[in-house]
Amino acid sequence: MKPAGTDPRILSLAAEVAKSPEQNVPVILLKLKEIINNTPLGSSELKKVKQDIYCYDLIQYCLLVLSQDSSRIQGGWSTISQLTQILSHCCVGLEPGEDGEEFYKELLPSAAENFLVLGRRLQTCFINATKGEEQDKLLHFFQIVTDSLFWLLGGHIQLIQNVLQSDHFLHLLQTDNVQIGATVMTLLQNILQINSGNLLKIEGKALHSILDEILFKLLSTPSPVIRSTATKLLLVLAESHQEILILLRLSACYKGLRSLLNKQETLTEFSRELRQLVDLLTPKIQQEVEEQKLHKAACLIQAYWKGFQTRKRLKKLPSAVIALQRSFRAKRTKMLLELNRQKEEEDLRLRLQLQKQRAMRLSRESRLSMLEIIHPGQVEKYNREIEEKSALTIQKHWRGYRERKNFRQQRPSLTEYKAAVTLQRAASIKISSLGLERWLSG
Repeated sequence: MKPAGTDPRILSLAAEVAKSPEQNVPVILLKLKEIINNTPLGSSELKKVKQDIYCYDLIQYCLLVLSQDSSRIQGGWSTISQLTQILSHCCVGLEPGEDGEEFYKELLPSAAENFLVLGRRLQTCFINATKGEEQDKLLHFFQIVTDSLFWLLGGHIQLIQNVLQSDHFLHLLQTDNVQIGATVMTLLQNILQINSGNLLKIEGKALHSILDEILFKLLSTPSPVIRSTATKLLLVLAESHQEILILLRLSACYKGLRSLLNKQETLTEFSRELRQLVDLLTPKIQQEVEEQKLHKAACLIQAYWKGFQTRKRLKKLPSAVIALQRSFRAKRTKMLLELNRQKEEEDLRLRLQLQKQRAMRLSRESRLSMLEIIHPGQVEKYNREIEEKSALTIQKHWRGYRERKNFRQQRPSLTEYKAAVTLQRAASIKISSLGLERWLSG
């Protein structure tokens, strides 16, 4: 399905490709480079341009052109190398949408394989070239193709496994030419820097072939550049992957490797890396490496465990805060209630005290008023009556207290008496009923 709002430049270019003869298509496709370069890098506009290029099958046209013979293409290797750049830049960062399965499973592997085939063809042309100027141009085109392949692999690391398992890549790696070999070794080094784990995913035969070729270049190639690159590659692989280190140390295929490495020249630019590689292949260093890896693993486990514990505590923190707030509020409420109770008791005590004082004052006032009313000769009689009333009141309260006390003391015996009466009544009723039954039966 064609996207809405297609870039008019892409639309015009697609129409021109469709109408032009086959021999003019490669040169027309080179216009894509200008369109891509004029679009801001990383912008949404560039993504849209790449989608338009893909939807109008211009990427597929580039692939078809790359599969043709360079002698039949206008511009030759220059045009082909530029098309590889265009193809790699279009594929990286492209969102294919509904055609994702076709793009990832067919188009990308085909593009990577085409790059490797082009590399082999350029390698053959470079070896067969007689003029130095021609070799320089071919080497430049070869480097452009390898750079395009590296750019493609950087954007789609799932292709690394396909490239490392390819016979074309192995043939490129096995070249005896120093310049081509250095370029391919650099490409391999850059690929492994992206994701060296893919090397362990390839077939065992391909892995052994790559390791054999790297060791061969390290031990037999006179070029210091290739030997240095090979040493760095082996060092990175041995340090990064325990399986490869064990393979180099214990496999019968690489028996005596450490002694051969010890015989290499030490006064070279890569003597430090070579010494590190030799040390890695010794059992003691191997044990130290394992201990370091175990230490790193332990640190990693501890870090994950501490992180888990911290996250667990953080998850419990809200509930703990809520519980603390609830406890604080309950305690504060209890304290406020206690303070209110104490305040109420104090107010009650003060009121009772005031009432008592007021009652005493009223009593005294009433007594004084009565004394004023009563005749002086009857004051003594009045006082005696008051004393008698007071004595009667005291006696009444005392008798009530005494009777209540006696009742509480006699209450158990009264309960026993009532229980005995109840039992006797029940027994007499039972006896009477038995006598009645006998009389009736008699």
